[in-house]
Amino acid sequence: MSRTYKVAVVGATGAVGEVMLSILSERRFPASEVIALASSRSAGFKVSFGNRQLVVQDLATFDPVGVDIALFSAGGSTSKEYAPKFAAAGAVVIDNSSAFRNDDDVPLVVSEVNPEAAANRPRGIIANPNCSTMQMLVALGPIHRQVGIERLNIATYQSVSGTGRLALEELGRQTAGLLNFQPVTAEVYPVQIAFNVIPHGGDFTDNGYTTEEMKLVWETRKILGDDSIRVNATVVRVPVFYGHSEVVNIETRDKLSAADARKLLEASPGIEVVDEPVAGGYPTPVTHASGKDAVYVGRIRDDLSHPRGLNLWIVSDNIRKGAALNAVQIAEWVIAHP
Repeated sequence: MSRTYKVAVVGATGAVGEVMLSILSERRFPASEVIALASSRSAGFKVSFGNRQLVVQDLATFDPVGVDIALFSAGGSTSKEYAPKFAAAGAVVIDNSSAFRNDDDVPLVVSEVNPEAAANRPRGIIANPNCSTMQMLVALGPIHRQVGIERLNIATYQSVSGTGRLALEELGRQTAGLLNFQPVTAEVYPVQIAFNVIPHGGDFTDNGYTTEEMKLVWETRKILGDDSIRVNATVVRVPVFYGHSEVVNIETRDKLSAADARKLLEASPGIEVVDEPVAGGYPTPVTHASGKDAVYVGRIRDDLSHPRGLNLWIVSDNIRKGAALNAVQIAEWVIAHP
């Protein structure tokens, strides 16, 4: 008889937690029991798991003994407090926050790029990367393995769902207000997000970059296992509900033509190439990525200004692949490699 696993989803009432539960059901994860956990203010609520409803339990009073897999998506402070407790009780913790990503003794894993890193987890914790790093490295992993990457120039166009439910509500409220010629206020973002773009994600650091931009630097190097890769990033928030987009300019160590890159990406797991030089022959968050598992790549071009340069346009659902799906894929790898 095949083994089944007791699975806990921490942050089950959040946007990512809800999708984690959906994906566990869709992919028929071999769970003997699925437990929905959240803060005390959400305890007693019900969340969907397949065609069933789970009653949310209070994380603060829950006993983690017996849990095999714990999927965390409840914020960094919650992860720092509770993830070590679940790991000490014997669970493999897969954490979606930034709490442990930079720790040397916690693997940072993209399932299509470095799943084997999940085997070395001395603290019992595996970290999920930032959503923008995640989708980018699904596409860049095959290129780095083939020809090496020297430098990346990145501009992201990130949807408001990456900030959370309140940001989704703010975009909707502002959009409705403006379309009805009403004044709007900004509460989640420093300025109006509806019909606007904001070159700011996360907190500003001493070097003038934001934490969201520095995550692309640190996490790319850790996941690809190459500290020599130079990364320059600008993060922009755009008035899109779901799906992050990225312009990525790559300088490779050895020459890789756009035609060869296209063939390589078409043969790589987790990637859908949508790359025709015609109107609509490229992926967008709304028409392709939203609600889908794949990372979509288009606008694949040789860089006219650099002999070993490539340009890619990369789009993915930041909540689904950028967070929830990768966590479940890591869990699948863990149980397949006991």
